[in-house]
Amino acid sequence: MRKNLDYGVLHAMTAFVRVVDAGSFTAAAVQMELTTAQVSRLVSELENRLQTKLLQRTTRRMSVTTAGERYVEQCRTILELVTEAESEASGARIQPGGRLRVLGMASFGDRYVVPLVAKYCAMYPAVTVEYCASQYVPDLLAEGVDVSVYVTRKLPDSSIVAQRLGAVHGVLCASPEYLKRHGSPKSVDDLGGHTALRLVNSSSTAHWELTDGKSTHSIQPVGPLVGDHPEAVLHAACSGLGIAMLPGFAVVDQIRKGELVHVLPQWRSPEHGVYVLMPSRRFLEAKTRAWVELLKAELPAAIERDAMHFVQKTGSKRRSRG
Repeated sequence: MRKNLDYGVLHAMTAFVRVVDAGSFTAAAVQMELTTAQVSRLVSELENRLQTKLLQRTTRRMSVTTAGERYVEQCRTILELVTEAESEASGARIQPGGRLRVLGMASFGDRYVVPLVAKYCAMYPAVTVEYCASQYVPDLLAEGVDVSVYVTRKLPDSSIVAQRLGAVHGVLCASPEYLKRHGSPKSVDDLGGHTALRLVNSSSTAHWELTDGKSTHSIQPVGPLVGDHPEAVLHAACSGLGIAMLPGFAVVDQIRKGELVHVLPQWRSPEHGVYVLMPSRRFLEAKTRAWVELLKAELPAAIERDAMHFVQKTGSKRRSRG
């Protein structure tokens, strides 16, 4: 019954909005579980109905017309109101159900988010969770993501709703074997004479920026490995290949076991915020609200527990110097 009701002007509006957000008819078709031809036909029928060109299409690119830019925002408002009315009538805002698409950064997600996915599934069996990992800034609308957990120094300017859940820092570390062969750096100036293992992605730059709380140093490290995933750099560091600067949460277990040594513990990277990101919407469905509330209840304490290892270690070293 519901499927039959879907096929009308609202369905065409949905297709148009998905095409604009996803940037292509093919991506929109995947999200709507339709063929590319069906989505194209819906948009064409909408243009015929309006007697207005909404999209300029060629074999190579697609762009939104001026009329299309105005109309897509009106469509969003209309569709959000329809969704809100249906959700309130059906109870979707009260009882979590349906599909929840979650995106997390690979290493951070493995440590903190994945365990909460299992807990959430046990709490809300009517929800099917689709969990994906990525190291890069998500396009929530284009990718159809409900919630993302992202670590960054600066959020991109967008309409995305962001809530801060905590902060993490990068720390310097190396294996005992490497330090035995090459010596331990005594100051940040000594790092230039060491082999560096670099993590470079959307939240980590090629240069090392370090702070001790009073001053900052920027270093251009040189070494045989550049990875966009902490695990690749972590493995190389544990193998004795060089000194790495990695998020504290990614190395805390190896440091506790003695597989890595915390190098220059008074120095660390500037703070990176941990954020839960959601598309800008006028309301949250129960499934999304429940997931965000679980993140807010569990993540800050888990992040703080790992961070305290480095605070206590640094503090004890400073006291011993006194």
